[in-house]
Amino acid sequence: MEEKLTMGKADFIEDKLYNLCKNAVELINYSRSVVLKEVNLIQLMTYFTLGKWIVEVQQDGESRAQYGKKVLVTLSETLNKEFGKGFSVATLTNMRKFYLTYQNRISEPAVRKFAIEKSQPLVTKLEKEPPFHLSWSHYLILMRIENKEERNFYERQALKEGWGKRELQRQYGSSLYERLLIGKDKDKILASSQKGQIIEKPGDIVKDPYVLEFLGLDEKADFSESELESRLIDHLQEFLLELGTGFTFVARQKRFTFEEDHFRVDLVFYNRLLQCFVLFDLKTDKLKHQDLGQMQMYVNYYDRYEKQDFENPTIGVLMCPDKNDAMVELTLPENSNIYASKYQLYLPDKKLLQDKLKEWMQEETGGEC
Repeated sequence: MEEKLTMGKADFIEDKLYNLCKNAVELINYSRSVVLKEVNLIQLMTYFTLGKWIVEVQQDGESRAQYGKKVLVTLSETLNKEFGKGFSVATLTNMRKFYLTYQNRISEPAVRKFAIEKSQPLVTKLEKEPPFHLSWSHYLILMRIENKEERNFYERQALKEGWGKRELQRQYGSSLYERLLIGKDKDKILASSQKGQIIEKPGDIVKDPYVLEFLGLDEKADFSESELESRLIDHLQEFLLELGTGFTFVARQKRFTFEEDHFRVDLVFYNRLLQCFVLFDLKTDKLKHQDLGQMQMYVNYYDRYEKQDFENPTIGVLMCPDKNDAMVELTLPENSNIYASKYQLYLPDKKLLQDKLKEWMQEETGGEC
């Protein structure tokens, strides 16, 4: 009996120790995340304020260009002497640009309370409703984007998807904004700058083209569909980033059988936002109408034998280097959940896509953009 009590006490102590370790880890992780958020916010508030002061002093100069440069050089020398490094003329120029880009984010009284009064309650309040959510490295990229709606889109999307600096740079470099919005109506284009990518129906998750420059394949080289598939699996993280919001990987070469005939779907994903399977069939030649028929069979199979009652209809995407849009439209039934999208192995011409997006905007606004 005494032995049982001793064992029970030992188990109790072990449980207490386990809970102590678990709670300690959670507390430290929480504390670190709070500190990082506060440090990041204070850094951005400081850069915003310095940028504001630089602009105000430069505006008081008689010879704007010459005096403006003197302001930056003098301030840089003073701050580097005081703090060692980190305040080059280039950095101060970025702070100035940061303020000019986002000057409507923070009111004049708030800047004064932060910079002059050093108000801690203000910082606490701003933490609940921060004017900036990303890091300085993110904003250095965002400030290069001249179009305000496009800049807002990438900021919202980076926040929603948790993009790091490299992911944000890659998505901007691959012209995600233009690729998603070409062919969309004006209201959706404007809404995207406030909400990021909007996913309401199957077509919203499909891109045309898909950009696969991360595979390292030469567009002029001969490669098989199996090699393309293997490369995508080897670069699954990058491919998921290119696919976009809500995708998770399910299977490759998913096999199903009818009587004695075997079929395989190249890649199967699931989109948690639309709650449906998304099937990808890879082609290395120009798309044929037979390919569309095959995908229709794959989609039908998943809808009848894999899809749960609570899930939405399966989406099929054929990825190909070339296609005939008229043939695709004629082959597929109206409101089909099957899409044909090109893929390219290099980053797109951003200006070309920007011009294309402007054309769509002009069509929507009757010639005014």
